[in-house]
Amino acid sequence: MPSAPLRLTVAINPNASFGRRRDVGPRVAERLAAAGHQVAMLREPNLELLRREAEDAVGRGTDALIVVGGDGMVSLGANLVAGTTTPLGIVASGTGNDMARALGLPIDDAEAGIELLLAALQREPRLIDAARVRHGGLTTWFAGALSAGFDARVNERANKMARPRGPSRYTIAMLRELMSFKPIQYSLVVDGVAREVSAMLIAVSNGVSIGGGMKITPDAQLDDGELDLLIVHALSKPRLLRLFPRVFAGEHVGEPEVEITRVRTVALAAADVVAYADGERVGPLPVEVEIVPGALKMLV
Repeated sequence: MPSAPLRLTVAINPNASFGRRRDVGPRVAERLAAAGHQVAMLREPNLELLRREAEDAVGRGTDALIVVGGDGMVSLGANLVAGTTTPLGIVASGTGNDMARALGLPIDDAEAGIELLLAALQREPRLIDAARVRHGGLTTWFAGALSAGFDARVNERANKMARPRGPSRYTIAMLRELMSFKPIQYSLVVDGVAREVSAMLIAVSNGVSIGGGMKITPDAQLDDGELDLLIVHALSKPRLLRLFPRVFAGEHVGEPEVEITRVRTVALAAADVVAYADGERVGPLPVEVEIVPGALKMLV
């Protein structure tokens, strides 16, 4: 990118990290403006209004879209600029930040994140892949991962809980979901080949982790033109409880119930299962997922 002043759109999630980091977005906008760039700062009371404002800004023309928040904001940004020439920047201030981790961006240091963004604006963006999802006649994108199974049901349950408001909500939701969870019967078409599996969860990943650092596909690459398909086959609840903590370190790879393969397209169907992508609700299965190489320009 040229060193001349740029027109930048900064979209801020006011509820990032449960509202504890409300100061980060304005600091990002102030530092970019101080560096001489023309900055439009977007703040709305909810993500849908923010998405509409950001979509309008991208449609009018902006040299880059900067999102401030967690993976939900990455999802918002990716769905607006994937397949376009508009670069996407991230200043991580959410609870999960899995895409920021995959890109090697600062996680718990807003100042370092801003400094890296300022430097990245002087460089050519990095091209990474993104996945296109077709579901219910709609098309959406994800940069990190789509999951459908035990973890998605935990996410669904957690989103309906009013308390607690912190990350422990997901731990409580996981324990409650485990009490009634049974293996799911999935129908898949993987690179044109049909199969049936009984599994605890299936994820289709472009990145390494979900859920704030759970390394579900630790060898995934953001720019290899492929997706990593994770299948955790049916197992007992005690076995799932023993295996689940190992996912955070990526130590589940190689276990007999765990299957990871490189793919380009996946069609996924199951009854009463909802898919989540980059932490955001996509909707009930079925979905069709395909990798689109080089679909995203990232400021890193």
